[in-house]
Amino acid sequence: MQTTRKKLIEVTLPLEAINAASAYENRSGIRAHPRSIHHWWARRPLAACRAVLFAQMVDDPGEHPELWDTEELQQAERKRLFGLIEELVQWENINNTELLAKANAEMRRWVMEERLPAVLDPFAGGGAIPLSAQQLGLEAHASDLNPVAVLINKAMIEIPPQWAGQPPLSEQHTLDHWPGATGLAADVRYYGKWMRAEAYKRIGHLYPKAKLSDDTEATVTAWRWARTVPCPNPACRAAMPLVSSFWLSKKKNRRAWIEAEVDRGVDPPQIRFRVQGDGGGRKHPGAAPDPPKVARGAKFRCLACGNVAPDAHIKAEGVAGRMGAQLLAIVAEGDRRRIYLAPTEEHETIARQAEPSWRPMQKLADDKRAIFCPLYGLDTFDKLFTSRQLVALTTFSDLVGEARQRVIADAQAAGFDAARSEKYADAVATYLAFVLDRVADFNNSVCPWVPVIEAVAHLFARQAIPMVWDYTEANILHDTRGGWETCLEHQMQCLEKLNPSDHDKGTAVQSNATRLMQERPVVVSTDPPYYDNIGYADLSDFFYVWLRRSLGHIYPDLFSTLLVPKAEELVATSYRFDGDKEKARTFFEDGLFQAFARMRDVSHPAYPLTIHYAYKQTESVKDGATSTGWETMLEGLIQTGYQITGTWPMRTESSNRVRNMGSNALASSIILVCRPRPADARRTGRRRFLRALRTELPAALHLMQQGHIAPVDMNQAVIGP
Repeated sequence: MQTTRKKLIEVTLPLEAINAASAYENRSGIRAHPRSIHHWWARRPLAACRAVLFAQMVDDPGEHPELWDTEELQQAERKRLFGLIEELVQWENINNTELLAKANAEMRRWVMEERLPAVLDPFAGGGAIPLSAQQLGLEAHASDLNPVAVLINKAMIEIPPQWAGQPPLSEQHTLDHWPGATGLAADVRYYGKWMRAEAYKRIGHLYPKAKLSDDTEATVTAWRWARTVPCPNPACRAAMPLVSSFWLSKKKNRRAWIEAEVDRGVDPPQIRFRVQGDGGGRKHPGAAPDPPKVARGAKFRCLACGNVAPDAHIKAEGVAGRMGAQLLAIVAEGDRRRIYLAPTEEHETIARQAEPSWRPMQKLADDKRAIFCPLYGLDTFDKLFTSRQLVALTTFSDLVGEARQRVIADAQAAGFDAARSEKYADAVATYLAFVLDRVADFNNSVCPWVPVIEAVAHLFARQAIPMVWDYTEANILHDTRGGWETCLEHQMQCLEKLNPSDHDKGTAVQSNATRLMQERPVVVSTDPPYYDNIGYADLSDFFYVWLRRSLGHIYPDLFSTLLVPKAEELVATSYRFDGDKEKARTFFEDGLFQAFARMRDVSHPAYPLTIHYAYKQTESVKDGATSTGWETMLEGLIQTGYQITGTWPMRTESSNRVRNMGSNALASSIILVCRPRPADARRTGRRRFLRALRTELPAALHLMQQGHIAPVDMNQAVIGP
């Protein structure tokens, strides 16, 4: 009979170190993070995932009095394990093979079978948990209903080990050793550069250079546009530019902005733009004029007549297809600085001449909480892009297939058989399609300009597809933010960071979490959906339409539908139930309870289940009530026969929270540790419950405090014991 022993995570954790490392990892600015191989929303930090999985696998020293027969010896052993966890969570140790081998040996020390059990994440999403399991030397399995998530997990845990140590086909390499995925990354980089060169031959004419005042030319890095609608004033009818900010640069000593001029000598009046700036910094620097946006939402003032167009007018014009665009400024590359130029008719004409051969005509989801642009007529995916962007993206999409054919030919020339050649070409094509997705994230008409950094921003800065009035079109053929080569290099650095070995096993499959099938028991660790918080399927449609075009023939089962499947997605979105919130709630609860029941069926009896729940401060309200999401999570676990043996509050979202560890701020996520409740568990009364609490809780709190839990987190942490 299997003996159940408490794991370290059920007793104590070095929370302070885990929180600090997690918050550091989630800061912007870390280059080549494996998770950046493809965008996903609300990923868990690898530091927290590694710590949780390790502590989920190793026994607590208190379970082995034959080895540590006093509390002092047990505490000393916990301190040793804490030291190992504190090393594991450090970012610089992400690929420390010696340390990871040491952690793996520690986990093997307590395994009761011939090998360590595999780890399964049935809501794999962005893949942080499966990747962390693989880094620890555990067999990793990822499943998700969303095909975009499945492909991300394939690219992180399934494909790289198949080609670990493989030298590249594409270059005369002098290295004897190509660790991890470095050889694969070298090939993706090589064929990606070939794609850029081919694209320049085909569409380079759509990206003209800018003429400077001294008759020289400069490479354009971006064009800044504004949407327009006809002014509602019948005496005016000018094309109103919908501008939210005239700033181009807010950098000290080189501030630049846009100013408008109105030509009233024509009917209707025409609005033109020029660029102004400090030119090296003045004692009293100038500033951008007030933009025509006068209120939240869509309320703009006409620069020609001063009339204010209400939101309803702009919505009506957009839905009717009468929303246009006007060039505001041209951004060119100078000597270690940006050059800002007034728009020219030539550049505007060239942009309008682009004629895409294909358009993603699928409709955006009707989720008014997070997808706002359909209200203004941008209701299909092709309308999120300019014509020039569509031409460029479809060109690169076609080139993914052409690059794949080149890989097949080169692989066969290198001695690969036909099957292996196609398999390797599919791997290279997958990462090239991921580069295309990153380029699409930066090359659409919902990308604003950021004057503080003088660069284009990407679409998914948050979990939404917003409406952007003045947007930026990057030069996709230039080595700039949002350009193909910049995105290619970023993705390849992420791929190189994965560093798998050919012994690492990983699988990613499309599966509904309510119908899990496993041949042998697994350790389950997961990050389930949060009620109605994020509509992953709705948002990932943006990437799906491009992946389907580029890779549909490679992964026909994943891309068999026009858009991401949504009917079975576990999310309580009332719009999918004709606005009926009760039906949405029932659907979510029933599905989540079924998923927990299946997790219990496939879980290894010797190991607890761990759940990462993204707890928000807004989930605690007056009178002790909590949010529906938190209640549903706990209720689902209890109803499916789980008991909660640990609740660990983690601060994973912001580095400044680490500096204020004792401040009155709740954790940003909670790790729930669960065990199946014994079948013969008896009920108890309130008096006996309180008596047991008084007996057992002080000792449990004493052990927990070894992990340096902040006072504000104690109420959450104490739930488990």
